Amino acid sequence: MLFHIGRGAKKKPKRKKTNEKIKLSFEMETEKEQELNIPAKKGKIGKNPTVDTSFLPDKERDNNEREQRENFRQIWLAEQEKIKAESIEITYSYWDGSGHRKKASCLKGDTVAKFLDKCRTQSNELRGVNVDNLMFVKEDLIIPQHYTFYDFIVNKARGKSGPLFNFDAHEDIRLVNDAQIEKEDSHVGKVCERSWYERNRHIFPANRWELYDPEKNYGSYSIKDSKN
Repeated sequence: MLFHIGRGAKKKPKRKKTNEKIKLSFEMETEKEQELNIPAKKGKIGKNPTVDTSFLPDKERDNNEREQRENFRQIWLAEQEKIKAESIEITYSYWDGSGHRKKASCLKGDTVAKFLDKCRTQSNELRGVNVDNLMFVKEDLIIPQHYTFYDFIVNKARGKSGPLFNFDAHEDIRLVNDAQIEKEDSHVGKVCERSWYERNRHIFPANRWELYDPEKNYGSYSIKDSKN
């Protein structure tokens, strides 16, 4: 038996082809949409100019402040070095039971040990004495050798009757003003051998001497100083 296939029977394959085209077109559009569907970058939120944000971390501001502090520190250090390089003249008394006044020039940045070494060269009795065996006593206070005059000056260290070292300009108009020379009303320091102190520490004036303590208040003490 033969079947006659008409034109209507051939429409099925065409419908299938059309469906495939529609499907392919839909997939291409979907892929295109996915490609174009790029998430947008989030915009930065602007700062409110009326709100104080100085307390918030700011790297650039912190770096600027750090640089400023370092600049100030370097300026301050340079000023201190300039002060340390200034010359001063100190009147002292070589003490062996009686006083023998002398003067020594040094720098504000010099240690007491360096000052004692200069004193040693000025006295025949002390030339053969090691610096470690010398003592410097100011206002009945034994000054440790590692201190510098700068330490006492900038900190305005006080002894038993006033500033340990006073290099203010002389107030007497008859005298030439010189801030590098110790004022005349400052008690003269004593330089002596440690061996002399050990032998005489029980009698005046050595029995009044004590080691300088920067934390101690000497305001209630009194000074008895000879003119030598």
